[in-house]
Amino acid sequence: MNHQASTATTSRAASKGFLVSFSDLLWRKPSVLLAILLGPPVLWLGVVYLGSLFALLIQSFFSIDEFTGLIQYEFTLKTYGELFSAANLDIIVRTVSMAAFVTLGAAIIAFPVAYFAARYAHGKWKALFYLGVMLPLWSSYLVKVYAWKLILAKEGILNWLLTQLHLDALLNAYLSIPIIGGNSLSVSYTGTFLVFLYVWLPFMILPLQASLERVPSSMLEASSDLGAKPLQTFRHVLLPLALPGMVAGSIFTFSLTLGDYIIPQIIGSSRLFIGQAVYSHQGTAGNIPLAAAFSVVPIVIMGFYLMGAKRMGAFNAL
Repeated sequence: MNHQASTATTSRAASKGFLVSFSDLLWRKPSVLLAILLGPPVLWLGVVYLGSLFALLIQSFFSIDEFTGLIQYEFTLKTYGELFSAANLDIIVRTVSMAAFVTLGAAIIAFPVAYFAARYAHGKWKALFYLGVMLPLWSSYLVKVYAWKLILAKEGILNWLLTQLHLDALLNAYLSIPIIGGNSLSVSYTGTFLVFLYVWLPFMILPLQASLERVPSSMLEASSDLGAKPLQTFRHVLLPLALPGMVAGSIFTFSLTLGDYIIPQIIGSSRLFIGQAVYSHQGTAGNIPLAAAFSVVPIVIMGFYLMGAKRMGAFNAL
């Protein structure tokens, strides 16, 4: 019994000594602790995310045999030649244009909302502001999209309201405009734009509001004291200081619009966006190399976009 007790005591002492030594190591070398904490998530990111991106990139350099429809696993740029055909370039331009317009619209709408929250909302009003901005994010993405489809439909509440206000002729005139119009708002690019704008708007408001809160009130007062008009103060003082937050918000609105395929699938015309093209080619068409090439496009675009955003200090506003 004494021997067993002695052995157990020695084992506990050795275990305790190891823990003490290990703790000392972590204390002396914080980089070891950092490696232990970040190792598993970084490994997961490298294997799952970067690994899948690399596999995607490799797939884009293969091609489809025109006669058999099978993938030819030989290095070629043929698929990228298809990507830059007129029809596929039209898809890319359409998607990038929509992302740019949504980002611009979100910035215009978000600025006064964020400015009011940063300058005038305090206490319960600021809490109400955050609740109002975040509340749409708590509901289902698909529920919001289908709700907007009903609102924008020809028999929807928006069309009914415009009819009651005797503005239906104006709406019909607008819908008759080529490209942006259609049979109704729910099957037009305007409808697609409105839904994108609604869904992604909170991602512009919050970074912009945080950026505006960092602008000292004394700078605006000094500009006024020096004789600057409100528009001059906005243009030369407020806007440049708030620009990093605006660019930070644009990272979300631009990238999310660029890669989304559900909203254009439900609301809008039959013309494809990049996300729909990827879904179509890897699904019904079975052209995985072209789907991979389409997937590379947003990655490349966002790579350049993020480099520009970093130079403008957007990452400091996140």
